[in-house]
Order: sequence, then structure tokens, then C-alpha cells
Amino acid sequence: MAFEFEPRRMYRMPVCFGPAYGPRSGIGGRTYKNLALKTTTYSVSFLTNREQLEAIALPGFEVGRGPIVTVSVVLLREIEWLAGRGYNVVTVTFPVVYDGEKDHAVGDFMPVVWENLADPIITGREEIGWSKIYAEIPEPRVQDNRVDCVAGWMGFKFLDLKIKNLVQLSPQELEKHKQDVSKQRNDGVMHYKYMPRTGSLTDPDVSYVTIRPSVGLGYVREMWRGEGTVEFYEATWEDLPTMVDVVNALHNLEKVEYREAWVTRSVGGTDLSETRILL
Repeated sequence: MAFEFEPRRMYRMPVCFGPAYGPRSGIGGRTYKNLALKTTTYSVSFLTNREQLEAIALPGFEVGRGPIVTVSVVLLREIEWLAGRGYNVVTVTFPVVYDGEKDHAVGDFMPVVWENLADPIITGREEIGWSKIYAEIPEPRVQDNRVDCVAGWMGFKFLDLKIKNLVQLSPQELEKHKQDVSKQRNDGVMHYKYMPRTGSLTDPDVSYVTIRPSVGLGYVREMWRGEGTVEFYEATWEDLPTMVDVVNALHNLEKVEYREAWVTRSVGGTDLSETRILL
């Protein structure tokens, strides 16, 4: 019997073996309750130069409520769609306002995401338009009330993120922090989905903004406040032949002053299928 596409099923290359498996489509088309059951996030923020961020922000974006960059190392564990396995992530975000022909959104722009596993990179790029690339992201080193996180590529370390003097928030402080965050408008995290057209690589097959709404982000159980630093190391083309421009642009961002540093532990989270296109 010749191959036929099944209606209302999601496909991804290689398509000839049937519908795709991944975070938004399991065996028989099943969906998953949680993107990750357990998440630990190490974040450091710093005030930078607005003009430098505007050079990174794409058309339609303006730098939002202060030029503050947040770099996070995220550990995702007990992931249902990976049959209980996990992986590590590095994200970079800064606040933006997006004005399109139809849509208006206030939130955060995530220009790049590094992950240390191919499966979430492929599915996240193709299905929801996240700018994901690969990096080696080992387990953080936690000792004496401090955390040291690194990321690299084929032996070249391009990121150091450190947090020290951690103090856990009390239940009352945690609840107040959640309330304070909820009072700030944040429609979600925005990305720019772009894929070149085969046979005409300077033209796009797709080119548009996506947003992951600020819903279903998981339940925050514990938080620690600390003092943090983050450093992207300048690279040569020989060090990072496919992403030297990315790392060096982040290395060149001025650090006017460091702001918040947090360790957050949460549970739950959606499969991100609520991500949509902004027009």
C-alpha cells in the first residue's frame, strides 16, 4: 500500500515512516500533560546599552521597559515526552514591545537558545519557531552557597554564569514576589521563526514572529535570591565556526550594572503548543 498522510496528524522529516513523535505529538497522536515535571533555573540579569539591544532586535520590535538582559541556565528533568529523561538549556532574553500590522504585544524577546540535546532543538525550531542551537551544557557545580554554570562547543567554553550568597525566600516572600511579577504586563516570550528556501537560500520559506503566551508556566515552589555575574567569552571563527557572531554580540554587550540573580525550582509546564504567530 502506498504511503498516505494521515489527516490531522503532525509530520516532520523523515515523513516516510509516519507521523512525528515529540513534545507535542506522541504515539497514536497522544499529547503530554507536562513539558517538564521538574525545572531548576539559574538566572542573572544586567543593565546594558539600549542601542546595542536595538541592533539585535528585529524589525517590529522596540526595546521595552529598560535594557535589561537576563541569561538563564535551565535544567529540565523527568520529561514525559522523553520517557523521563532530561536536558539542559541556556536562554537569553530582554524586554520588548512588538508592533505588527495586526498584533501588539509586550513581553520578552529570546534571540537565542542553546540546548544540549538534538531532539528538542529540532522540534522547537521546526514546530514553534524558537532560535535553538546546540551547546555542551554540563551540570552546574553547586558548593558553599554558590552555583557555577558553564556552556561550550567542542571544547571551547563560551559562557560562565555564577551566583553566590544565595538566600531562600520565605513562603510569604515567595508569594509577594509572585504577586509583584503578575502586576507587570507580560504577554509572553517572543521569537523570530526563519527558514531559508531550498534552491534559493537567500530567500525565506518562512519568516515571522511567534509568541509563547504567559500561561501554563508551571508552579514555582522555591526561590533563592543571590548575587550573580555572567560572561560570554570572545571567540574566533576557528573557536565557534557556526555561531561566533552570536557569542561575540553577547560578549560585546555593555554591563552597566548587575541586577537580580535567582535560583528557581518549579514543577509542571505546558507542551508550548499554545505558541502562535504574531502578524
